[in-house]
Amino acid sequence: MIQRATNLFALWTVMGTLWAWLVPEHFIWVADGSIRPFGQPLISVLLGVIMLGMGITLSFDDFRRVFAMPRCVVAGVVLQFTIMPVTGVVLAHALGLAPGLAVGLILVSCCPGGTASNVITYMARANVALSVTMTMASTLVAIALTPLLTGWLAGVFVEIDRWSLFREMVAIVLLPVIAGVLLNRYMPKVTKLAANASPMLSVLTVVLIVGGIIAKSKPLIEANFGILLLSVLLLHASGFGLGYLLARVLGLGSAEQRTVGIEVGMQNSGLGATLASSPSFTAQFPNPLQAALAPVPSALSSVCHVLIGSLLAAVWRRQPPVASAEIGAPAVAES
Repeated sequence: MIQRATNLFALWTVMGTLWAWLVPEHFIWVADGSIRPFGQPLISVLLGVIMLGMGITLSFDDFRRVFAMPRCVVAGVVLQFTIMPVTGVVLAHALGLAPGLAVGLILVSCCPGGTASNVITYMARANVALSVTMTMASTLVAIALTPLLTGWLAGVFVEIDRWSLFREMVAIVLLPVIAGVLLNRYMPKVTKLAANASPMLSVLTVVLIVGGIIAKSKPLIEANFGILLLSVLLLHASGFGLGYLLARVLGLGSAEQRTVGIEVGMQNSGLGATLASSPSFTAQFPNPLQAALAPVPSALSSVCHVLIGSLLAAVWRRQPPVASAEIGAPAVAES
């Protein structure tokens, strides 16, 4: 039941977004809340819960899988951190986005692939093992690359404190993932039970984060809806399309082409929204209005990429792929 409910994450995301839009007061507490007595923003804590959930589903064998399929993993991670950031900065300039929207779009484009991509990969009859490995690898690489790329590409619009962004990545991504892996290693019985529910918990947590941003930013979204929707749709459509095509050019198997396309096109929008909402990040904007705009692209991104991914999965599911010779095992997980 939990797995089937998790597979409907696109529905939960859309429903949560609509709920936050129609009744903002039900979600505004997520964006404004903090954990006492530390004063840590609630959104950061919620993302840490997601990363902890990801960690408890990983074992040391999962890290060894990187070396079992190095060509696919390296190709996917490189495409992840080239296609999306370049597309993000090109769209920000070409569409003449306001500084806050431009920085927010570039930030989410520099984030790693999200865990929702694993579900979409399963639904698309692609390589689930590769998807999980790529998500793990891109998340770890992002701890350094997301601050560096964001500072470099978004620095044209506003000066980015890369060191502060790096500390945020360590606190809300690296430490929870490491804690989860260690819990899985030394408390396997406990984490095995938790791992069954963690994917659904992650989906609900992302819905809360996105709902909080939507509720708080509703007037800003209304004022910028057309250009905002266009930029986010083009970003993700480019990621899915170019990721798939370049994986094909590189000679990867058909299942791996689908997987790379999905991984590149789907970002960790919850991470983007959390980073863009952090006090250390918003303090870098001289204009409070532009600071308030920064998390908005990530919130809309979470809806757009799951809808595009779900449509692709529905098409690809009817076309069984050929298993990859590199993995040496069937690449498709049957439902």
